[in-house]
Amino acid sequence: MKKLVLSLAVILGSLSTFAAVAPIQNSVISTINIADEFTEIKIEELPAAVTDALKVAYPDAIINKAFVNENKEYRLDIKTGDQEGSLFADENGNWIQK
Repeated sequence: MKKLVLSLAVILGSLSTFAAVAPIQNSVISTINIADEFTEIKIEELPAAVTDALKVAYPDAIINKAFVNENKEYRLDIKTGDQEGSLFADENGNWIQK
């Protein structure tokens, strides 16, 4: 009789482990993009300080496109020789690391 009760307890115990439900974890990942929206402007609209700083730093650079954001920061898409890239400057012609 003891063996029967012990067997029954083992069987019921093993069934309860299969019936156990693992907790569901809902993880929410929120991403915040802080991006300064640049709008394209004409190259002639660039401040003189920015174009002068470009001539000093990169004398052979050609400006392909110019952009400005609401903080009066300028993005210049330039080409020097066979290389192309973007530079960032403030309205006073100081270079910005982005």
